[in-house]
Amino acid sequence: MSDNDIDPTSPRMAPKREVTKINGRPLKPSTLMMGHGFDPTLSEGSLKAPIFLTSTFAFPSAADGKRHFEGITGKRPGGADGLVYSRFNAPNQEILEDRLAVWDGAEEALSFSSGMTAIAVLLLAACKAGDVIVHSGPLYAASEGFIAKTMAKYGVSFIDFPAGATREQLDEVMVKAKALAEEKGGEVPMIYLESPGNPTNALVDIEAVKAARDAHFDPDKCSIAIDNTFLGPLWQRPLDHGADLVVYSLTKYVGGHSDLVAGSVSGKKRFIDAIRMLRNTMGGICDPNTAWMLCRSLETVELRMQRAGENAAKVCDYLAKHQKVEGLGYLGMIKDARQQDIYDRHCLGAGSTFSLLLKGGEAECFRFLDSLKIAKLAVSLGGTETLASHPASMTHLSVAEGRRAELGISDNLVRISIGIEDADDLIADFEQALEAV
Repeated sequence: MSDNDIDPTSPRMAPKREVTKINGRPLKPSTLMMGHGFDPTLSEGSLKAPIFLTSTFAFPSAADGKRHFEGITGKRPGGADGLVYSRFNAPNQEILEDRLAVWDGAEEALSFSSGMTAIAVLLLAACKAGDVIVHSGPLYAASEGFIAKTMAKYGVSFIDFPAGATREQLDEVMVKAKALAEEKGGEVPMIYLESPGNPTNALVDIEAVKAARDAHFDPDKCSIAIDNTFLGPLWQRPLDHGADLVVYSLTKYVGGHSDLVAGSVSGKKRFIDAIRMLRNTMGGICDPNTAWMLCRSLETVELRMQRAGENAAKVCDYLAKHQKVEGLGYLGMIKDARQQDIYDRHCLGAGSTFSLLLKGGEAECFRFLDSLKIAKLAVSLGGTETLASHPASMTHLSVAEGRRAELGISDNLVRISIGIEDADDLIADFEQALEAV
């Protein structure tokens, strides 16, 4: 290869044209995960992307350096045209972001050091003093706490609504939020959703939220963001139903092996640009080793999630019939007509994380958890192993008791994330653990 074969000033320094279609047929995400965004010719022919452990990148010329920083600082639209500094961008992170965007059908994606970093930067980039955030409930406790406590320090208020809210209820919430924003001299820049909600699996009608948003606010100024961690990227595609931005804790299903922590935001470029600018300033980008591990995980995410989903269906079929089980918050066994309607329109699968409601309270849940032999007593979800925890006393302990009751996070609720073990073995484990309840 001669020096003339590569134009070092070209964006991303990628001379090879990406193959995303064959005979006009778009390639599926599971196929693109094997090489999208990476050209082996730029890395000595390495089949897999190396881990680029560098803090900074050499510019081809001073003029290129100037142009890159014009993009980084926002003096020129479009962002950096090449690699600059690893707080802004780097090869492993950009490959990861390209592949994340493929799964959600997003224009662009950004990676972060954790899911909460992604959520925090997302909210800070959208809001200013006097603004009002509208959000669904329940949210992950740290998300709700960040909105209610941290954002409040900067003069940002919130109004929430229950996950299953109807269009009429949503209209009422939008009117209240608009009035509050006008009173405080601000705007409503974001409607933040979590669907399914953690840990109840309550679903939000994204299409109804979009219709209400469009009726009351300017869609170019008020974005709809959604935490899709419980079902994404395989079982729900929120951008197809009206969301502008999708948030993930990549720690969960995307990472899928309980060995990393990361997050992401993907969606429409006009909203991503502002988030990128704040991330450039604050940092919080995913590190190269974690990005490399996530690219590895994305190659098998479909297989892992399919297996876990099949296991969950078998396990829940057993649990639903057990005399010590009061109920299940499992999307494959929805009893509420409104929730079923949302599921039918929005979801491609029931997932593998659900809530188990035992007859009793905290004491019964603790006996159950302490008796598990295969399932691990640990927070988090979406890993290859089955995990179980008690949200009321663990992940959602910081939520006020009254608020927990309002959201359905009861003392007899156990959150279970099914892994890829043998389903019959898992059933045997739950059976013997229930004997201790």
